[in-house]
Amino acid sequence: MIVPAYNESVRLPKTLARLHEYLSDQTYPWSVVVISDGSTDDTPRIVNDFGIKHPQFTLIDSQPNRGKGFVIRRAMLEVDADLLLFSDADLAAPIEEIEKLLPKIREGYEIAIGSRPLRESRLEIRQPKYREYAGRAFNQVVQMLAIRGIQDTQCGFKVFTKPVARDVFARCTLDGFSYDFEALMIARDLGYKIAEVPIRWAHQEGSKVRFLRDGSRMLLDLVRLRLKGRKGRLEGRAS
Repeated sequence: MIVPAYNESVRLPKTLARLHEYLSDQTYPWSVVVISDGSTDDTPRIVNDFGIKHPQFTLIDSQPNRGKGFVIRRAMLEVDADLLLFSDADLAAPIEEIEKLLPKIREGYEIAIGSRPLRESRLEIRQPKYREYAGRAFNQVVQMLAIRGIQDTQCGFKVFTKPVARDVFARCTLDGFSYDFEALMIARDLGYKIAEVPIRWAHQEGSKVRFLRDGSRMLLDLVRLRLKGRKGRLEGRAS
């Protein structure tokens, strides 16, 4: 499991404890890698201290700050596991929701992603209205320009098989918050099967996404990816 973190010293103690509590009860082998995106607070120390008592938890201290897309890409290419789940540090999608994604992998899907707009999903705490409406509008644009049939590309709860993760993320180039739809576009270009799964989700305060600044960048990234075409997207390599 991969947890990207940028200045998450407030959230991490509770998050790490919950992950340990849940995963320790599972019968399959597991590990948690927290990748710090150039954090300037106590994020690295908290992870290292937790890892002393719980060696399944390790840190990648990625320096300097490059963006969430960069650290997700780095971890997906470096972490050695048969299945690679990444989850936001706030656990807005509780870790036990992995039980809904794993059956799709066993059915033959190479990628399973949590999705909030599906009718069967349970949104326990909703985002502020302006963010929710903006998210819906953005997903409509993504479907029109890039990935038809997927209602939620941006939920930070996705699992990839290792060969597919290596193939997809080695071609990704975007360092910011556009990494989600870039990875899914490339996966579609390569013909991989993606399952969209309803989940339980609760909005958490403290998002690093800035509505106007990051939203405009993501729209520009989306247009650029569309203009590159399939061949251009598949030729892109991570730096």
